[in-house]
Amino acid sequence: MSVLFSELLVPGWADEKIGLDAVTGTYSDGSSFNLPCHTSDPELYFSEDELEVAQAKSLCGGCPVRAQCLEGALSRQEPAGVWGGELFEDGRIIAKKRKAGRPSLKDIAAREPQVAEGELIELTLAPKQRDESAA
Repeated sequence: MSVLFSELLVPGWADEKIGLDAVTGTYSDGSSFNLPCHTSDPELYFSEDELEVAQAKSLCGGCPVRAQCLEGALSRQEPAGVWGGELFEDGRIIAKKRKAGRPSLKDIAAREPQVAEGELIELTLAPKQRDESAA
């Protein structure tokens, strides 16, 4: 289930739907609106920019409900965003967002098993040439 940040501002919505009452605080005394995620730009917590993600994480650092927020995000397997000071993607905590587009050749090469030079030459030969060189 995905939740829009604006929906969290509706009194009682979160605790009824997904059990976020511990994270959002009590609406009657207004304390929930002092939470960093309620007083800053909500887009910051779902940004693609590394600096903005780092800023969102740092804002969570002093939050009084950081642990509960993180626990709730883990239990709900949040699909994206910064929750409890951690970056989520596909319900898991990740170190940083992957850049858009294809991975670089350097990244691909780092993941590929090492091939000996002789094997590489053999792999580049056409099938007919391989058969001839093996004979």
